[in-house]
Parts: sequence; C-alpha cells; structure tokens
Amino acid sequence: MARVPYLSKSDLEPADRDLLAREINLNRALVDSPEGARAFSRLGGFNRSKSRLDGRLRELAILQVGYPTRSRYEYSHHIKIGRDFGVSDDDIRALIAETSGEPSSLDPLAQAVLRAAREMVTGLAVSDATFAELSAGLDNECLTDLVITVAFYCGVVRLLESLQIDVEPEYLHYLEEFPLPE
Repeated sequence: MARVPYLSKSDLEPADRDLLAREINLNRALVDSPEGARAFSRLGGFNRSKSRLDGRLRELAILQVGYPTRSRYEYSHHIKIGRDFGVSDDDIRALIAETSGEPSSLDPLAQAVLRAAREMVTGLAVSDATFAELSAGLDNECLTDLVITVAFYCGVVRLLESLQIDVEPEYLHYLEEFPLPE
C-alpha cells in the first residue's frame, strides 16, 4: 500500500488535472506534489518522445535498471512499454542472462547498453571500457541521452520503492512471465 494517497482528477485543481492524463498509480501518487509531478513528467517525456536514442535500446536500459533493483512497478510497466518499442521476449530473456553473467545472443551495442545500465545501478558510473564500446555505436547526443535515461530511472526506482507504489493488477502477469530475481 502506497505511503501517500493516490489522488484522482477530482482531487486536483483544474489546472493540474492534465497531470493525470495517464491514471497509473505512479502518477496518482506524484500529484500529491503537482509541481514535482510536472517536473518529473517533463524529463520522463523527454526520455520517451524527444530523445534520439533508439526506443528499443532505451527500453532495454530501463528494464536493466528495474531488474537488478527488483522494482516490480518499473519492470512490469516497461516490459509492456518495451514491447511497443520492439523489445522481444527473447530480448528480455537475454537481459536476464546478461545480468547473471551468462552469454546472450544480443548484438554488441545492446550488450554494451545493458552493461552501462548495470554499471550505473551498481557502481554509480559507466566504466571507461563500456563507454568506449558505446561510443563505437552511438553518437555523443545518443550517448548523453542514454546516461540521462539510466540516471533518471535509477531515481525512479528509488521513488517507487520509497513511496511503495503498488503494481496495478493489469501489469502483474508480466511479473509472472518474467520473474524478478530473488
């Protein structure tokens, strides 16, 4: 159960009701701070629709943040979103393998993206070796966008867990399909 109330549009001032265009639990909790929710959604919106980073690579990076942190909400939501951007079930299985140190059939750039996300989750920064690999396949704008995205979602998972945001029932089957590590 969330630590702050889930609000609905009727709880908000008319000028803030647009913040619940997507009435998911995360947004319903964030609108307890309308200006905070607005700032949060600006960067999230950039990551999703204005960044030049390939959508599939972006979603793989986000899933890589959610998986080792065991963020049920982030992981389940981005399995669904990832599929909209070309992430396949085989990609998700490969991410799980890569996280366990096992080989996968992912292309070298996707492997480097996953490794960069893991390094940022567990060690704060992307290593020089991984950054060099990324530089071979991404221009500076996309490299920067990747780091912005991973850094943002490292914050998102901490926000979700600290506020104890509940996974909506329609997302639970993703957690059964692709369980998080114990």
